[in-house]
Amino acid sequence: MKWRTLWLFVLLAMGLAACDGGNNAQQAGAQKPPTNAIEISIIYAPESHDYMPKIIQEFNDAFARGVNPVTGQKLAQGEQPIFVTGRSGSSGTVMQGIVNAILTPTSENVERPTIFQPSVSHWLVLANHHTRRELFNVSEALPTAYAPVVMAIWESRLQAIQKTLGKSETEIGWEELLQVFDAPNGWQDFGIPNGRRTVFYGHTDPFVSSTGLSSLIMTYYAAAREAGFTGRRLGLDQVNDERVRDGVRRVESLIKHYSTRTTEFKNYIAQGPSYLDFVPLEENDLIAINRGLTDFQPPERLVALYPKEGTFWHEHPMGIVNANWTTPEQRNAAKVFVDYVRLPEQQKYIMTFGFRPVNPDVELAFPFEPQYGVRTSGQITVLDVPDAEVVAAIQNSWEFVKKQADVMILIDISGSMAQERKLEQAKVAARAFIDRMDGNNRVGLAVFSDTTRVLVPLDNLETNIVQMRQVIDNLQTEGGTALYDATVEMVQLMSSQDDSDRIRAVLLLSDGEDTTSQKHNLNDVENVIKATRNDLNPVFVVPVGYGTLNDTLIRVLQRIAAASNTTWQSGDPNNIQRVLELISSFF
Repeated sequence: MKWRTLWLFVLLAMGLAACDGGNNAQQAGAQKPPTNAIEISIIYAPESHDYMPKIIQEFNDAFARGVNPVTGQKLAQGEQPIFVTGRSGSSGTVMQGIVNAILTPTSENVERPTIFQPSVSHWLVLANHHTRRELFNVSEALPTAYAPVVMAIWESRLQAIQKTLGKSETEIGWEELLQVFDAPNGWQDFGIPNGRRTVFYGHTDPFVSSTGLSSLIMTYYAAAREAGFTGRRLGLDQVNDERVRDGVRRVESLIKHYSTRTTEFKNYIAQGPSYLDFVPLEENDLIAINRGLTDFQPPERLVALYPKEGTFWHEHPMGIVNANWTTPEQRNAAKVFVDYVRLPEQQKYIMTFGFRPVNPDVELAFPFEPQYGVRTSGQITVLDVPDAEVVAAIQNSWEFVKKQADVMILIDISGSMAQERKLEQAKVAARAFIDRMDGNNRVGLAVFSDTTRVLVPLDNLETNIVQMRQVIDNLQTEGGTALYDATVEMVQLMSSQDDSDRIRAVLLLSDGEDTTSQKHNLNDVENVIKATRNDLNPVFVVPVGYGTLNDTLIRVLQRIAAASNTTWQSGDPNNIQRVLELISSFF
C-alpha cells in the first residue's frame, strides 16, 4: 500500500527519536571485546539512548576486569566474559527489520540483534504475529523502565476544562477534550479570552512510533467505550465496528498535522498553545521538557493528563530474539545483561531521566515531583494490551481512520531555476514525493514564473498520479519569479476548498528570489497564511529552497515557513531523502 510505503521510506532516514532515534544512531559499547567473550548486540528504543551507552560500558568494563557485574564476584574458571554492543533505533523500523530478516532476508531493512528493547511490548507481539512464530517469548521479556503515555496539555488549558466542567484532573479524558472540540466557540467557551475556536491535536505514526501506536489503540478503546463496549480487552469486533471507527475518525479530525516521531512534536511544543493544545508523550519526555533539559523552553508549563479512559505503560521490555542468528550461549548471556539493567543501581540511574523504576526495591524519587507536571500518587487506569491480531488490525485501519491531506505542489519554473540544475532537482523531489504519497490524499500541481498556472487540479492522487508525473517531466524554465503572488494565490486556493476536514498544505519548491510580483509583497504572504490559523484546518506552507541561497533569500523562506509554524528545507540533491522525510511527516 502506498501510504505504508511512504512511512517505511520515511523511517529509513530518521536519525532522531520517539520513538525517535534511528538505525544509524551512535553506537554503544565500542571498546574491544575480551578474548573468548560471548558477544551479543542490542537495539534499544531511542529514548533509552540517554542511559543505555553508560550501562553497556560499565557492564563491559566489569567483565573486562574479570568480574561478573550482576553477582559482583570474580569470574569462575571457565566462565566466559560477555561483551555487549548496542545502538538505538525507532521501534517500528527495527521490528520490521527483524521480521524482514526472517521472511525477506534480502530486504534493504534487515536487523539481527540478540536483544530488541522497544518502548512497549506491542512490537514484540507484532513481530511474533507477522512471522507466525514465537520470535520473542513475550511473557519472559522483562520490563526495564516504566513510562506511561500521557496527554501533555498546557496547564492553562487543563485548568480551563476543570473550571468549566467542574471536574477534577482524574475525571478528565477524551470525553471532556471532545467537549471543547464541540463547543461553538472552542476555547472561548472555556474561559480563555481570544482563544481559538478550534482544538489542535497531533500524534505520531503508529507504524514507526510506540507513542503513536499506543495513542491509536487508546483512541480505539475510548471510541469503543463510547459505543457501549464494557469488556476489559479490545477485540476484532470492536475494531471492525463502524461506530467505533467513526469515533476514532472524530478524534483524528482534531489533528492539525501528523509527524513521524515525537521529536518533531517537541519542536512544535516550543511554540506554545498557539500551535498545539495537547499531544501524547511518554511521561519522561514531559518531565524533560518541564525540567528545561530540551533545546527549547515552552511559554508555559505542560502537565500530564492521564486519560480517565485509560492509558498504556511503556515498559521498555528486553526481548531476547529466538532466531537462527542467536545461539543458546548468546541468549543466556542476554539474560545476564537484562538482570544487570534491572539492578537497583542501574534503575536509580535510569530514573534520573524520568523513567519509573521496575525494581520494587527502588523508591520513586526525583524527578518525580508535582512541579514537573506529573502525578506521583493515586490510581492510573491501565489498559489491557489487545491480542496480536487486534493490534495488527488497528495498525492496518490507520489508512481508513487517519485524517487525509490536500497538498498543492507549487514549483518555481522561472529562468533562475535553470541555473545549478535547480529545476531538475525540484522535479526529482516532486516525483519522489508523489510516488510515496498515500493515494487517498488529494494532490495538485501548480507552477509559477511571471504568472501562476494550475497544471493539475487537486484530486485523489491515485486518480491523477500518471498525469502528475507526465507534467512534472515536461516542465521547462521561463520568465521571472512572482514568488509572492504565486504563494498568496495558492494559499487562498487551498483555503477555499469545500471539504474542511482535511489537512491543507502548499509544498513550495523555489530558489526564493522574487523578481516580478505585481500584487503582493512578503508581508502579504505572511498575513494570508496567518489569516487561516483559526480555521479548523489552517493552510501551512513548507518551503524548499534550491541552489546557492544568500542570507536574504534564506530569510524569505524562513519568514514564509514561520508564518505557518513550519520550517524551510534546503533542497540539497544529496539530501533528498532527508527533505522528503521532513515534508512527509506532516501527512
